[in-house]
Amino acid sequence: MGLTRRGFLVGTVLAGGAALAGAAGTLDRTATGSASAAGTKAGTAPAGYLTLPGAQPPKVTVRRTGAVASGLLFVAPFRGTDQADALIVDDDGEPVWFRGSNDLVTDLRVQAYKGDPVLTYWEGARLTGGHGAGNGIVLDRGYSKIAEVRAGDGMDGDLHEFQLTDRGTALLTAYPKVTADLRPIGGPRDGHVYGCRVQEVDIATGKVLLDWKALDHIAIAETKMPMTKGTDGTKGRTFDPIHVNSVQAHGDTLLISARDTCALYSVDRRTGAVRWRLGGARSDFALGPGAAFAWQHDARRLDATTISLFDNHITNVGDGASRGLVLKIDERARKATLLREYTDGTTYGQYMGNVQMLPGGNALVGYGSTATVIEFGPDGSPVMEMTGAGSYRAYRSPWSARPAAAPAVAVASVSGGRMRVHASWNGATDVAAWRFLTDANAARLTAAATVRRTEFETAATMPVAPRVVAEALAANGGVIGRSAVQAVSV
Repeated sequence: MGLTRRGFLVGTVLAGGAALAGAAGTLDRTATGSASAAGTKAGTAPAGYLTLPGAQPPKVTVRRTGAVASGLLFVAPFRGTDQADALIVDDDGEPVWFRGSNDLVTDLRVQAYKGDPVLTYWEGARLTGGHGAGNGIVLDRGYSKIAEVRAGDGMDGDLHEFQLTDRGTALLTAYPKVTADLRPIGGPRDGHVYGCRVQEVDIATGKVLLDWKALDHIAIAETKMPMTKGTDGTKGRTFDPIHVNSVQAHGDTLLISARDTCALYSVDRRTGAVRWRLGGARSDFALGPGAAFAWQHDARRLDATTISLFDNHITNVGDGASRGLVLKIDERARKATLLREYTDGTTYGQYMGNVQMLPGGNALVGYGSTATVIEFGPDGSPVMEMTGAGSYRAYRSPWSARPAAAPAVAVASVSGGRMRVHASWNGATDVAAWRFLTDANAARLTAAATVRRTEFETAATMPVAPRVVAEALAANGGVIGRSAVQAVSV
């Protein structure tokens, strides 16, 4: 159709049609740009920060063309095929918090636990078949881990969902290998398949309160995924007929998205029975003009009558740009109509992706495998584009944090009786300025320089002294953090 698939990753598509990242080096991690009146800035990502040796947050470029919603941007950029880092950036693309990982990180976002804002993500290993083996992590506003949630029944928690509920529970997915009769789709009687599970787990105790088995409620014949030589259900070639990729609690129901049936399911939270299907081969709803979707991700109930989702493909053959959709659902009349769509008409996310409705009418759309995040205004026009970070999902949220760890300080150079000193505080959101204290005696440190915080790592030049300390200052001038004393080689 002649569409521009901007930033598209030529990746390795995994069994079941769900890839996670391209081959190492295919993701553009070095997008460039400069500050301008148009609002474009490439976040600072040098070869390494002096104050965080070995850390190298991925570089992203943010271009603003209109009014964006408040809050910071949350992504988990891929590093090759099996690793991703947790990253929070501001509207200039400047890092606020960075956590490197030797594993895969997905779904970094702000949620609520026990009435307080918390930072959550999934972390673990990517497995063949487009799923993972790991756990959900909950951090407080000091970035200290307060909970780690595991799947029950001896299963590994999957990368596709880690959703907290207002009941003090977490919703997780899992992909155990089971056998199923694949004859309805031309496969073997005892076919090897991923039998998707959804569990609701009490965060405090780890008790499994609900364990939903997709194959008990979804027929194999509902799948839209063709079997291939590599995934035909024979031994060693596990087939993925369902591929659950999002779960959300809504009252006494769960809203479940299954990519490989191209359908959403409303599930009774108590009995596990499917109340209705939306989309796919057995839809209970008539879909109005523009409301059809396929290979979707991230279905969310906005209220009793509206659902948002990320439509990866407009048609089953993948033609067309991906879209963020808001559908009106009339459960009595069994009709679904298109309320709003968010698309720039060109960007295509082959796999992964999400849409987040924001206060004030904006919507944030993450294109998953394509290293693009676009924020749309209430009229559907793009107001912000971030490139350079291919991430399973992307979010914008208010976030206020003060790390439990102390600020860091490092001396860059000493020359001509003066020294260049750098300071940072990974994850702090309320640092307005840095004050540097120096002296030969750690007990008599006095102010040598005070500078406005400008980037993740802020520097100042001052007279050489044997010792230096960095103090983080709030907007009112109060000290909110202090580094350890750093000796200076003179």
